[in-house]
Amino acid sequence: MTDHAAVAAPLAGPSVPFYARAGKRGLDIALALLLAPLVAPLVGFLWLLVRLDGGPGFFGHGRVGQDGRAFRCWKLRSMRPDADAALARLLRTDPAARAEWARSYRLARDPRVTPLGRVLRRLHLDELPQLWCVLRGDMSFVGPRPVTSEELALYGEAARAYLALRPGITGPWQLQGRDRPGFAHRIAADRDYGAAMGPLADLRMIVATGTRLLPRIRRDA
Repeated sequence: MTDHAAVAAPLAGPSVPFYARAGKRGLDIALALLLAPLVAPLVGFLWLLVRLDGGPGFFGHGRVGQDGRAFRCWKLRSMRPDADAALARLLRTDPAARAEWARSYRLARDPRVTPLGRVLRRLHLDELPQLWCVLRGDMSFVGPRPVTSEELALYGEAARAYLALRPGITGPWQLQGRDRPGFAHRIAADRDYGAAMGPLADLRMIVATGTRLLPRIRRDA
C-alpha cells in the first residue's frame, strides 16, 4: 500500500499564508454551521426517498484526504444496492465500458444509477451529506475532487499537490473540468488551485457553484 503521508506536502510553517494554515478552515466551519439548519431537514427528506428501494440511504466511500489520511466521503446513495456487482458484470462483458472506466473511473451512461439517483446527481443533491465531512475536517467547501487510493496512484509526483489540501465539495475541476476526460486536467487543476488559493477565489467558486445549480433546480421543479 502506498504511504500517502510520506509524500504529502503539509501546509504548515511561517512561510505558508495564514489563509492556507487557518483562515480556510475557519471559513469552512462558519459556512457549515450557517447552512446546517437548512441542509439537515432536506437531507432527512431525501434520505427517506432513497430508502424506498430497500437499500441504505447513505453511501460512504473511502477516499484519501489531506496528508494522506483516509476518510469516508458521505453521499446520499444514488446507485442500486448491488452497484458493485453490476459494475463488475458490465466491465467483464462490455469492452467499450471497460475502456471508458480505465480512462477516467467514470461512465457517461452508468447503468448502476437509479432514476432518483440521476436527479440527485444532476442537481448535486447527493453531495449534501458532505457538509458533515466539512464539519469533521475531512473536507473543505473548495478543493480537489476527492479521490481513491487507486486514482491517486495515477497522479505520480503530482500527488503532493492533492495531498497538501483538503478535498472539496466543489473546486476548479468540479466547475470546469467534468467534461474533460482523463486525470491530466484534474492534476493540473489541483496544482493550479493550490498555488493560487485564497479567500476571494474560494468565495467566487462557492458562488459560481450555487449560480450554476439554481437554473437546474428551477427547470426540474
